[in-house]
Amino acid sequence: MNLENIINNNLTNEKNINLIEKQNNFLETALGKTINFGLDIGLRALLPNFVEDAVIEIKNTLLKEGFEDGAKQLVKSAIDIGKSALGIVTGNFDNISQVQTAIKNGGIIDGLSDLTDSILNKTVSSGKLSYNIANTIKKGKNVILDSVSNKIEQEFNSQLDAAEKLQKYSNNWKDYLNNRDFEGMEKEYKKMQEKLKILIPMEQTLKEARTIENLHTLIKNNGQDFNLTEEQMQLAKLLS
Repeated sequence: MNLENIINNNLTNEKNINLIEKQNNFLETALGKTINFGLDIGLRALLPNFVEDAVIEIKNTLLKEGFEDGAKQLVKSAIDIGKSALGIVTGNFDNISQVQTAIKNGGIIDGLSDLTDSILNKTVSSGKLSYNIANTIKKGKNVILDSVSNKIEQEFNSQLDAAEKLQKYSNNWKDYLNNRDFEGMEKEYKKMQEKLKILIPMEQTLKEARTIENLHTLIKNNGQDFNLTEEQMQLAKLLS
């Protein structure tokens, strides 16, 4: 194996490691917020006679007693178990469907059910929640789990929509590039940037988007000159 191949392999391995970290961190953050929101909505439905401050205090108590950390661990475990079930050797996702399947295979909702029981028992034992309130929440925990499940589904639908739109904007950018219309390219480029902010990092999506990003920057910094050299074109792909 020559030096060039060794360098390329090292770059590929480094990119894969970084992508895995980005995907896991993104999912932990995104699903963590989703679970938090679902918990909030579920508690409000279970405790309709409680004032808002009381509901917020109960939610914060559950989060502080380990619900938040437990939920993050569940997400991480769901990702790992799901990837194993899918047989993804590299550990990174290619598309949103893989992410959805991984989370479902990981049994995150079942895990949240057990976590809810555990945290409620802990808060009663420590005297931070009364038995009656904890028992009400425990009996109606399916309301919370349904709320969380629905919110997760909404999040994935949002991701699917963002992925589809990103592909559409990418294709539009390429059409404008072929027509040497930089104004049109700039318009689609900005739309792409907005979708990339909310989209789960995925290998193929990121690679294409970064190539476009690099080409767009090269043309822009080159005084909107479309006559790029072959070396510049290859460099844009390599850096993606």
